[in-house]
Amino acid sequence: MSRQLRLGLTQRVSIDQNTGERRDGLDQRWAGLLGAYDYLVIPLANLLVDPISSVKDLRLDGIVLTGGNDLAFVPNATDPAPERDALESVLLEYAAERKLPVLGVCRGMQMMAKYYGAQVVAVQNHVVPKHSIAAQPGSVIPFGQAEYVNSYHNLGLFRDGLVGDLVACALASDGTVEAITHRQLPHWGIMWHMERGTPSPRDREILTRLFRSTGR
Repeated sequence: MSRQLRLGLTQRVSIDQNTGERRDGLDQRWAGLLGAYDYLVIPLANLLVDPISSVKDLRLDGIVLTGGNDLAFVPNATDPAPERDALESVLLEYAAERKLPVLGVCRGMQMMAKYYGAQVVAVQNHVVPKHSIAAQPGSVIPFGQAEYVNSYHNLGLFRDGLVGDLVACALASDGTVEAITHRQLPHWGIMWHMERGTPSPRDREILTRLFRSTGR
């Protein structure tokens, strides 16, 4: 049996309407999905006093930037969380220095793309049950011939908005980017939520290739 890898997951910020409390939260389905594949889920608080020391002490094998919250810099953001943006930027910097694997999911991919200089913009018609995606030549992310993914986002990016070492691995029919990888680092992003719905062999393979093949 393979070793249980320790994955740090960032959390959504929600506000209690009665008290004004800003609360960190994680979809329970992440624990179910990753636990079934023998990963240990470690939620990361958004207001860690010293994020780098905490990550080192936790001996993480990888990081997942989960979904939820608009990026705070986006005009007319409906549920921004600047503290989360700050934490995830620090985590990406640390992960880049250590070549630690990172998976960005939906907002997490947007954050990753923005960190590496890509342009994140408003997109239309991407809050739908499912839509098709097309793998791009040379993609290191495993895709089949006909792929369908769920979609819950109003922000995204186009291929011409990518810069530097970011590579588009899959596109939706409107040309928006649905998956990215970094040319030099084990940093991958997907715009769908693998934790929602029935677990997919494709998504399990993504986790395996990223965290078990490129991990430490």
